[in-house]
Amino acid sequence: MNQKVEFINRRTSQIEVEKIYGDSIMRFLYENPLGLKLSKLLTNRVTSSVYGQYQNFDLSQYKVPSFVKKFNIQMDEYQPGSLPHPSKERSYKNFNEFFIRKFILGKRVFNNEPHIMPAFSEARYVGFSSIDSSVTFPVKGKYLNSKDLLHNEKLAQKFHGGPLLIARLCPVDYHRFHFPDSGEKVDTFRITGKFDSVSPIALRLKPDIFVENERQVTILKTNNFGHLAYIEVGAMCVGKIIQTHQSKHFMRGEEKGYFLFGGSTVVVMGEKGAWKPSSDILTNTKNNLETFIQLGDQVALKETT
Repeated sequence: MNQKVEFINRRTSQIEVEKIYGDSIMRFLYENPLGLKLSKLLTNRVTSSVYGQYQNFDLSQYKVPSFVKKFNIQMDEYQPGSLPHPSKERSYKNFNEFFIRKFILGKRVFNNEPHIMPAFSEARYVGFSSIDSSVTFPVKGKYLNSKDLLHNEKLAQKFHGGPLLIARLCPVDYHRFHFPDSGEKVDTFRITGKFDSVSPIALRLKPDIFVENERQVTILKTNNFGHLAYIEVGAMCVGKIIQTHQSKHFMRGEEKGYFLFGGSTVVVMGEKGAWKPSSDILTNTKNNLETFIQLGDQVALKETT
């Protein structure tokens, strides 16, 4: 098939073609009959953990400069690593340290308007005003619903018919995720599952990935947007999902955690009528396009009663 993966960059309003890390491997695993059989052997915790652990080896640091060049990563936006070196690309002790690099203070600012939800990840977003049987992302014929995403029928009722945002992170992206508002944690739990890739290539052929992959769920009670189900989705070669925030209460924009090596996804669900995704996200989603949005920029609006 070899279809291009396109998205809208909100800052430029231009359609861009995504450079996919491991493109040929992904296409083999998800578009080739032999590869599809092999992918079943690779979508387990052990394989993802072992590959993820390799990124902690000192030898992996030598991949960083070529990775930065190939994907045109703007290193002037990021803090250096722990090694003293005149070249920022060579200051990271291993690939994972580079992978979870932080922005320089001030490079990203969280929108602080109470009625605006800021982007909790720097990622490619799709959104829906209501998740019910009419939602067929990423392809027609497959539904997303709160029951399958949360694996908890009673809890799912709280979010039935509510809004949904999906933020897909590529391996080239900033891999820390943040709180979209201030509030307190109500519950946390893990849902065991597979570790399929979350790339568009994989999603085209396996649209049930979001409800079959391993997920970590946190129920948040926020000051401005009601209760949120904040879900981190594991993926192929994601070594770990690390929760850096340990206290009950949190502030808007505060770091919640990060993904070690591998692209992955954050899904946020809300209560019916509490908020809705930004209009450009909704429009682009209807046109089967993701919207690339920088960390802290608007992704949703509080509904007015």
